[in-house]
Amino acid sequence: MTPALHVVLPGDIDDPGNPSGGNRYDRRVIDQLRRGREVREITLPGDWPRPGNPALAERLAELPDGAEVLLDGLSAGGVPELLEPEAKRLRLVVLVHLSLGDETGLADGQVAELTALEGRALRAATAVVTTSEGAARRLIARHDLPATKVHVASPGVDPAPPAVASASGRRLVCVAAVIPRKGQDVLVEALTTLDDLDWDCVCVGALDRAPDYVRKVRTNDRVRFVGTRAGDGLAAAYGEADLLILPSRAETYGMVVTEALARGIPVLGTAVDGVPEALGLAPDGSRPGMLVPAGDPAALAGALRRWLTDADLRRGLRTSAAARREGLRGWDETARDLMKGFR
Repeated sequence: MTPALHVVLPGDIDDPGNPSGGNRYDRRVIDQLRRGREVREITLPGDWPRPGNPALAERLAELPDGAEVLLDGLSAGGVPELLEPEAKRLRLVVLVHLSLGDETGLADGQVAELTALEGRALRAATAVVTTSEGAARRLIARHDLPATKVHVASPGVDPAPPAVASASGRRLVCVAAVIPRKGQDVLVEALTTLDDLDWDCVCVGALDRAPDYVRKVRTNDRVRFVGTRAGDGLAAAYGEADLLILPSRAETYGMVVTEALARGIPVLGTAVDGVPEALGLAPDGSRPGMLVPAGDPAALAGALRRWLTDADLRRGLRTSAAARREGLRGWDETARDLMKGFR
């Protein structure tokens, strides 16, 4: 009988009011893994990035020698002192959705401290799993890890019905928590220069994580911030969109990119980390969207103006997105890739 897999998770993994790509990834992968083995969840209370003291230490100490333990990086990346004593006894694999030091809004001292803590945690682990090749390269370079220790398990995506495009392409959507890393301030600044054009933009995502930032970005009445959407509400937001915009300053992968592509919706994103990988290419080599530099309102505005004024461009990107839709990977592939960290 295959031994149980123990999975250490953030306490809010199933909180419908606080959805995140990392939480969705964890839940979908666990659902897949349960089809072939027993999975025991260990959820930890506490504040990021050092939750679980002393709960995590107690739970790890209870596990038998040789147990396989998958740890979400937000639950374990900041507490190396709890992993190091168990590293020789347990098979510890850390799943990194976002490197701790990459969150925006941190003071220089915090970045240095979190980076050092994460490096210790990842070096103590048997293996590291992350969600894109770009993120893997960053972790290897940042923490001087052996390349053979770092594995990639890029997210899958659930099948979805194709969205019905409007002729004008005016319906824009941004799906992301409203925090500095996601770059909604750049989007609002770009759109403010396009007042001569017909467009409608909806920003879907949590409004309670960075209240000062939310107040800063809500400066254009034509950009609607509607808060968190999940399930049918999120599906409806995608179904009424012509173009997904992801203006992130850092993004390990960007699951909303493939969620849009699963509906045949082109994407305008930033050329950071794993976003180009998530966007990918259609079978004919065309790109199902556009990429611009992060933090550049002029570049983003230029791409949006081209989208809104060039019918041939819209037609080509939509054709490419529809073709890319057919080749998106499923969560079963993600689960198989993730388990390579235990081999």
